[in-house]
Amino acid sequence: MSSPNVFWQSLQPRERRWARMGQRPVIAWLTGLPGAGKSTIADAVDRGLTEAGRSTMVLDGDNLRQGLNRDLGFTAADRVENIRRAAEAARLMADAGLVVIVSLISPFRAERATARAIAGDIPFLEVFIDTPLSVCEARDPKGLYDRARAGKILNFTGISAPYEVPEAPDLALKTKGALVAESAAPLIEALLRLGAPSDARPPP
Repeated sequence: MSSPNVFWQSLQPRERRWARMGQRPVIAWLTGLPGAGKSTIADAVDRGLTEAGRSTMVLDGDNLRQGLNRDLGFTAADRVENIRRAAEAARLMADAGLVVIVSLISPFRAERATARAIAGDIPFLEVFIDTPLSVCEARDPKGLYDRARAGKILNFTGISAPYEVPEAPDLALKTKGALVAESAAPLIEALLRLGAPSDARPPP
């Protein structure tokens, strides 16, 4: 809850930073089941954009839970707060001028809509990493599905907790049978297009 004693501080126009960086910010929000390939694709996209001269940052769900969100568990309420904090961090980084790639299971449609709302006027792409549960479970790179099936992990998305598939994602990337570069390419292309520098002059 915000305090009546806290006021918004006006700072220099963000567009000045964007013009200096020579790019426009974008937020790409990668959602999908555990093991779908979100982090792998996010890293590939980040590397591709860096090679193209863009300034970027990846916010990975597991990494956030080791710092900013380390106090949160996996209850429904904690998942909501996890996404809110990630969205707020992404918005701050976008205001700084970065192309931000968020990699989070973010299982609920309502919370993904909240993330889009927090982005405000920053271009926001909901990117569904479309990988069937059977493929994710067969990959199981961290051994989490085995532990969830054995009852050692509670509230595990796809097994004991729901995942709400995006109804109209801005981009859907199928990973089954595809190379990482093939899956990442459409998102790299979209972010290069949306993050292209504007011809508009920055405010004084």
